Amino acid sequence: MELGFETIGNATLICHDHGPVLVTDPWTDGSAYFGSWTLSHEIPVEQREAIRACPYVWVSHGHPDHLSMESLEKLRERTLLVPNHFGSRMHDDLSAQGFKVHVLVDRVWTQLSPRIRVMCLPDVNQDAVLLVDVGGRLLVNLNDAGDRGAGRFVRKVISGYQESYLMALSGYGDADMINFFTEDGQRIAPHAAAKTPVGRTIARQAEFYGARYFIPFSSMHKYQRADSVWASEYTTALEDYARGFESSTCTLLPAFVRHDFIRGQTERIRPRENVLQPVSPKVFGDDWSEQLESEEARALIAYFRDVEHLGRTLDFLRFRVGGKEHVVDFQRRRFRRGITFEAPRGSLMTAVRYRIFDDLLIGNFMKTTLHGEFGAGRLYPDFSPYVAKYADNGQARTRNELRTYFAEYRRRDPLGFLRAQVETHCVRPLQTQSADLLRTLLPQDSRGFRVAKETYWRMRRALL
Repeated sequence: MELGFETIGNATLICHDHGPVLVTDPWTDGSAYFGSWTLSHEIPVEQREAIRACPYVWVSHGHPDHLSMESLEKLRERTLLVPNHFGSRMHDDLSAQGFKVHVLVDRVWTQLSPRIRVMCLPDVNQDAVLLVDVGGRLLVNLNDAGDRGAGRFVRKVISGYQESYLMALSGYGDADMINFFTEDGQRIAPHAAAKTPVGRTIARQAEFYGARYFIPFSSMHKYQRADSVWASEYTTALEDYARGFESSTCTLLPAFVRHDFIRGQTERIRPRENVLQPVSPKVFGDDWSEQLESEEARALIAYFRDVEHLGRTLDFLRFRVGGKEHVVDFQRRRFRRGITFEAPRGSLMTAVRYRIFDDLLIGNFMKTTLHGEFGAGRLYPDFSPYVAKYADNGQARTRNELRTYFAEYRRRDPLGFLRAQVETHCVRPLQTQSADLLRTLLPQDSRGFRVAKETYWRMRRALL
């Protein structure tokens, strides 16, 4: 292809300028989240060859469906482009493994070829947006980042282009911890069970940003572990993305597409869907009957004690491994608010050793029980961001380290940082709580429900 782009896999964008130039988040081989996830569709030979021919590889963040080491091994001679995340974990870890890594300067265009340039927007949650100008057309790779303060800036950039393509995480919502249980052991139906028409959310998101086209992205996976395959009910099939889509300003494109700007042609890529059989957790090193050794228990407790914020918001954490419990007590005289995690030894200790606890949460085989009062966001905002984002990836565990961490993102973009905090602490919990209330009061296909959702997006656009 002389000039254009392709989308394939989970969150892989391939940009061409007289041949392949840039690939993003190439997950082409192997599994993710301790074997829980695999790709929903095969990567065709043509796209595999294009990926391997790209001189530049952009990696958005550290989740294994975006930073796949098995896939990157096939791209060792390429230049890896990474966001300027605080803590420099991706840069340092990849450099230590022998990769050539280049950190992109925030909000500055970097020329990769005569007609392709990129701009990276890292956020406080250790994710990033990539803007790609391909011959005067704009591709917005939002992947999992959402709007964490940069939404207004992105909208402004989009407004300067006649032709813009938005690619963003979309779907029913299984790409997070949804394996929650009541205290008497009953699984709690996740928000994804509501099966809110995905197309409606896509249309409003595209209109929010002002994009001309939307491509479903960053959600093309299936569950394969026998202990996580239950979550398959909540994944999003390709045909689901169009359900409920209506927009006068945006056109929905297929998830896997090849767009040639010179010829003005859009061609659907039709990869073979992966047909799976449940795989035993033991294949991935997990035996649910194994107990922790004493030194492992000490390492587990120390890992969470290092995250000072937890001691100010929780009374305890309890880990049930191989039938034996291990407790991290933050408030020894009070055991009202806490979390119980039931997990297999192998993946739990790997998550602790390599500081990748988010991988364990998103795998959805670990069982989670909340005790005491938790808001609609459940593990947000007091657990997941502080453990998985700020501590693990940002390497900010103490109160002083967090002050430095937040101060840096505030310095980079004061207004955007404020909007990100509003999004994390106010908008997201309120959105979840309001959506739950609406579902109990109004049928999802009712006019009232649709009007309420439209009002939410209009208000969000006005405020952010």
